[in-house]
Amino acid sequence: MSDDRTPRPARLTAAAAVSAAEGLALVGFGLYLLVMGVLGTPESPVQAETGGVTLVALGAIPLFAARGLLLCRSWSRGPALITHLMALIPAWTLLRSSGGLIPLGILVAAVAVAGLVLIVNPATTRALGIGAARDA
Repeated sequence: MSDDRTPRPARLTAAAAVSAAEGLALVGFGLYLLVMGVLGTPESPVQAETGGVTLVALGAIPLFAARGLLLCRSWSRGPALITHLMALIPAWTLLRSSGGLIPLGILVAAVAVAGLVLIVNPATTRALGIGAARDA
């Protein structure tokens, strides 16, 4: 790797923060499901526990991506981009529901779109060293 990369722009730091927030939300909800599956009285404890473990594992992806973005690692852009795109699916589902879930859908969609905008920003791309070989 070369040391001629530009310093980390604020947009890259913000992209890392958005990815970390998504990861923490997934891990938090996963832990909630896991605890409720073990201690609570869900309809299907096995399903709650499996869902909880799955969400905790999925939450690790944006958390690792956030760390990579903070360290200006080019590999971190892919997992962050995929996480933001995947967040649009539950956002759409929540937006099509009724009642109190619509504001949650708006929040999830706003976070996902903000993350996408930040991660594809040219300053972010330059700081990660993506496309530098084509410019040389």
